[in-house]
Amino acid sequence: MDRPNSPGHLQAAVARAPASALATNKVLRNTYLLLAATLAFSAVTAGVAMALNLPHPGLILTLAGYFGLLFGVHKTANSATGLLFVFALTGFMGYTLGPIVSAYLQFVPNGHTVVMNAFGITALTFVGLSAYAVKSGRSFSFLGGFLFVGILTAFVLGLVAVFFEIPALSLAVSAMFVLLMAGLILYQTGEIVNGGETNYILATVTLYVSVFNLFTSLLHLLGMAGDE
Repeated sequence: MDRPNSPGHLQAAVARAPASALATNKVLRNTYLLLAATLAFSAVTAGVAMALNLPHPGLILTLAGYFGLLFGVHKTANSATGLLFVFALTGFMGYTLGPIVSAYLQFVPNGHTVVMNAFGITALTFVGLSAYAVKSGRSFSFLGGFLFVGILTAFVLGLVAVFFEIPALSLAVSAMFVLLMAGLILYQTGEIVNGGETNYILATVTLYVSVFNLFTSLLHLLGMAGDE
């Protein structure tokens, strides 16, 4: 039997390293390609909703549709059907976004500027954090527990703010989500880079949700700053 530091073990380790790097690069590439496609599809459905002046489905239907489709993604993530659920989910979320953007454009002072600023900050944040996570190669797995608790807390507080109509709490929740989504982008990208996430469908959905929530939270914050 070869010792841990024997030539045989060293050769095996050297052989495994390139294979592992190729697998990681493949997951990363597939994730970014699928993310770009889903963001584009989401933008199209949002544009259609805006053009047709479709109403927002409301909080209950939005949550039901989101969690139902998300459940479908997780159940089929290891098959081609998972791709259909990913586009169904992101298309649905794009549709819910359309009426929101329309409302900002129509009713918020300098609404076009607010929307473009939110879009620009979201794009720069995503690109910057993703580039840092990829280039540094660091693992951000230590953020996992904090992000889970933080997102769950912010979600519950957000529901409280909506049902009890507490604008100050709603604003605080949006600020929380901006920080949490930035952390989630770092966490998920780090998991891909370090081999902790090998399913590009699940990785794509996580990053899409991060970008979506980051954008909508920035819309709220910038809209309030512009005397919404």
